[in-house]
Amino acid sequence: MDEHNKPNASMLQVAKAVLAAFIGIRKKDDLENDAANIKPSQVIIGGLIGGAIFVVTILFVVKIIVN
Repeated sequence: MDEHNKPNASMLQVAKAVLAAFIGIRKKDDLENDAANIKPSQVIIGGLIGGAIFVVTILFVVKIIVN
């Protein structure tokens, strides 16, 4: 199926897929469903946002601990 013909996935579905990728845990059925519904551009944007949130959270926690 062409990327342009895929149905748009919800932001929650993309966030769950990215979080599962960060953790490294995913059911096969969920993975197949995500592959059918989520566009690669959605995964890339979600991954960048998730990575930025992770880095900011780590910096915030370290700043609290050091002070």
